[in-house]
Amino acid sequence: MNIEQARFNMIEQQIRPWNVLDLDVLELLTVVRREDFVPAAYKSLAFSDTEIPLPGANGESMLAPKVEARLLQEAAVKKHEQVLEIGTGSGYMAALLCYKARHVTTVEIDPELKALAAGNLAAYGITNVDVVQGNGAQGWDQSETKRFDVIVISGSLAVLPDAFLKQLNVGGRIIAIVGDAPVMLAQIITRTADTSYSTVNLFETDVKPLREAAVHSQFKF
Repeated sequence: MNIEQARFNMIEQQIRPWNVLDLDVLELLTVVRREDFVPAAYKSLAFSDTEIPLPGANGESMLAPKVEARLLQEAAVKKHEQVLEIGTGSGYMAALLCYKARHVTTVEIDPELKALAAGNLAAYGITNVDVVQGNGAQGWDQSETKRFDVIVISGSLAVLPDAFLKQLNVGGRIIAIVGDAPVMLAQIITRTADTSYSTVNLFETDVKPLREAAVHSQFKF
């Protein structure tokens, strides 16, 4: 496989048609080599339009390249911003975010994946990231003393917990995929003031939920 040709084809045939046109994002996709974050058994699928399985018994996977790129573009991270990612996986999205942010805190529930991601990020020489093991599906740092400028949730949620809203600085954004299969909505939620938020629907998709995420009640009253 000609890796650079495959990368070019991924960007031109998958990512650009999904309205990812930000030149900085497209350049970053050539700088941060996706194949370095893909499990060895699936290297041949590194640039395919598919979710790639990750190690472990819980069925986690990398998001498809076009979804990763679109979420990165919509987050519009700036160099001075503090970013929280929920669902580290292999560390690829955290690596992309690190190149754009001041600092990234990325939370992974699975200890095997946490170790994998930390190793991948260290091998890349990335130093502005903390890889933390824990369950972030209900929000992170429940004390609410820590706030972020951008929160990226790398997995779907049936409902978005209020804890995430409270952890956002005014002017900050949450990038989340919300809803139930087979149709979910990628959304950007902006904190416009202390007690007000705006939501914009970005696109429809269907991705695996975060482990231990809240589910809709099955009871109707």
